[in-house]
Amino acid sequence: MSKEPKARSIIEPRVLKGFRDFLPSMEIPKKAITNNLEKHFRSYGFVPIDTPVLEYTEVLLGKGGGETDKQIFHFKDNGERDVALRFDLTVPFARFLAQHQSELSLPFKRFHIDKVWRGENPQKGRYREFTQCDFDIVGVDNAEADFEILSMMDSSFSVMGVQNYQFCIAHRGLFNTFLSHHGLLELSVEILRTVDKLRKIGKEEVLKLLRELTGDVQKANAILQYISKEDEKEPFLTTLDRLTALSGGENPHSERMRTIYSYLCEAGIEKHFTFDPSITRGLDYYTGIVYETFLTELPHFGSVCSGGRYNDLASLYTKEELPGVGSSIGLDRLLAALEELSSPLVASASSADVAIFNTDVKHFSHYDRIARAMRKDGLRVAVYLLNKKQGAQYKWAETNAIPFAILLSDEDVQSSTLTLKNLKNRDMHKALSIEAAIALIRKELL
Repeated sequence: MSKEPKARSIIEPRVLKGFRDFLPSMEIPKKAITNNLEKHFRSYGFVPIDTPVLEYTEVLLGKGGGETDKQIFHFKDNGERDVALRFDLTVPFARFLAQHQSELSLPFKRFHIDKVWRGENPQKGRYREFTQCDFDIVGVDNAEADFEILSMMDSSFSVMGVQNYQFCIAHRGLFNTFLSHHGLLELSVEILRTVDKLRKIGKEEVLKLLRELTGDVQKANAILQYISKEDEKEPFLTTLDRLTALSGGENPHSERMRTIYSYLCEAGIEKHFTFDPSITRGLDYYTGIVYETFLTELPHFGSVCSGGRYNDLASLYTKEELPGVGSSIGLDRLLAALEELSSPLVASASSADVAIFNTDVKHFSHYDRIARAMRKDGLRVAVYLLNKKQGAQYKWAETNAIPFAILLSDEDVQSSTLTLKNLKNRDMHKALSIEAAIALIRKELL
């Protein structure tokens, strides 16, 4: 009597909380954006680098502190070393600079596009694993470097095809001058972290926390006055003048901001920048200008690009002075926002420019010849590999958002021609040469 085979145990397919898979409909536009950004960064003379996803925990937490300690994923490896997944690309970059400074020429301009991990509570547009696009200038501390990063931020959004955005900028040094003027500098770290919560918890709750922190109602009110703008459309220089007065008068930080703003005006991009004194950035390593970016149609979604100047970060790992300034685009959050806005950037995720239908498997070598010629000309070509009815092939092309299809009859094979069909408007072009088909596809794709 034969035994019944045991039922095979199936592991439930699932992903960890805060992590996710990317289907082609999201990964295709994501790759397209990162490819465009890489070309754009190179156009400014920036070069790519890479760092390990795992670092010694003490390296990552050297100056993180506070909330950062709670957010990192860390564990003991097989060698009992205390290691952690990087929570951003900036701290590993500081370690990288200290370790390789003799091999680098300053000023050093880098970009780095890769994944980072934070153990925070997942929410819409915020995940525990996400991609950052960082670009930094190290080895120079002046308004010109600050401006170049801001200029790159603006042009990067243009390259990505994103519209209706606002860069909110402030200055940590100016805020610290204000705190010093009011005898609160020793509480700067705690005050900065409290102010950074303004958008999340509102003015009343921030004021309550500031009163508890300073133990002085007047000083707490003064801080709230500094970080608040009664008129959201208050001109940049008007805000700067007001904050400068509250800080005790002109100082190097206010002068730096005036110079930066003059460059923005000369470049004709100042309309995208507003002075928002509530922007402080929660991380401790920022020392100068700081910024966050909001989509004007989705202000509640949070910042999609942020950064600032960090003149002391590398001092944790080297005695050499390596001042830096940089920015980071949160690509996954930006894509989530664009998806909510039904942006055409994420609505179209075509896997190819043209599909070659399999009208008869005996013609496969001809399909391959056409595909090779078109790929050589830079087009993306997908050959349908199954011997199925045309209805199934049309459905496959539609699912993959492929705009054109090529069909070959026996006559086309004999005469080295082809039939090109526009799958959007159903226009059919018969008896075309490969060159004519390429020209027509390129014209329609523009």
